[in-house]
Amino acid sequence: MIRDIKQPIKVPAKPASRPGGKAKTVKPTGGNAASAKASTAKAAVCKIGEKAVAVKPASVKPASAKGLKGVIAVAPPSFRRERALIKRGIWPVAGCDEAGRGPLAGPVVAAAVVLDPKRVPKGLDDSKRLSAEKREALFEEICATAQVAVVYASPERINRDNILRASLWALTRAVHALPELPKQVFVDGRDRLATRCDCEAVIGGDGLIASIAAASIIAKVSRDRLMCRLAEQCPGYGFEQHKGYGVPDHLDALARLGPTVHHRRAFAPVAAAWRKIEGEALPPIEDPFGPASAVEAAV
Repeated sequence: MIRDIKQPIKVPAKPASRPGGKAKTVKPTGGNAASAKASTAKAAVCKIGEKAVAVKPASVKPASAKGLKGVIAVAPPSFRRERALIKRGIWPVAGCDEAGRGPLAGPVVAAAVVLDPKRVPKGLDDSKRLSAEKREALFEEICATAQVAVVYASPERINRDNILRASLWALTRAVHALPELPKQVFVDGRDRLATRCDCEAVIGGDGLIASIAAASIIAKVSRDRLMCRLAEQCPGYGFEQHKGYGVPDHLDALARLGPTVHHRRAFAPVAAAWRKIEGEALPPIEDPFGPASAVEAAV
């Protein structure tokens, strides 16, 4: 049955208890649903102590036109900051980022990119938010239209300097390896680089600044390709699948086959594998006199 919205809607009210035992019927305040809703939207007044405090009803945000609830739209990286610097006469402007801080094997790879303002590739984004096919396509487009430099920090350098210092070293070298030294550099993260030009660190920059997003794609694809080549040299570890990250299959292979020269000895799972090989994790030598309690009992 379809009710005519012009007809008044009767709202059943809760019976209020009275001394005489009779229920008091409460009528709706308005003649239609709109007036009833308007009356409930008024702020309530609560008396706390001696002060009256107005309590506003909670506002409910309407759902989007498409009916998607709880979906937050993420804006793609833009070339806005680079263009602002160009208007001030500051150019070239580079973005730089690295890939491969977390894996147990392989180098950390840093890239620096100076985009062409007239040919900024469409679809740039944080490399982690892109599919492998999209990264590959953007990699080729960036290399064809922009200035690009890539630097690798080997596992030996990571073992010697630690992963943070090795990453910063590679990022700095990548900036200086560009065909023309930029006047301004945006780097992803919280650490500024010791470059001969101005440098600004931007947390989450690969999702905000187009130049950094382009650098993240170059670094990611370059490293993935290298790990696939290492997989051919070191079969059985699955580098072509996990790219050196510490997934269960990689940890299992590390336990069965032992570490390679491409593994980072400073990382805990690799260090444990080396200790096993070198005999540092052998079981303790058994005491010929037996447990301490037995010795004390004999004495």
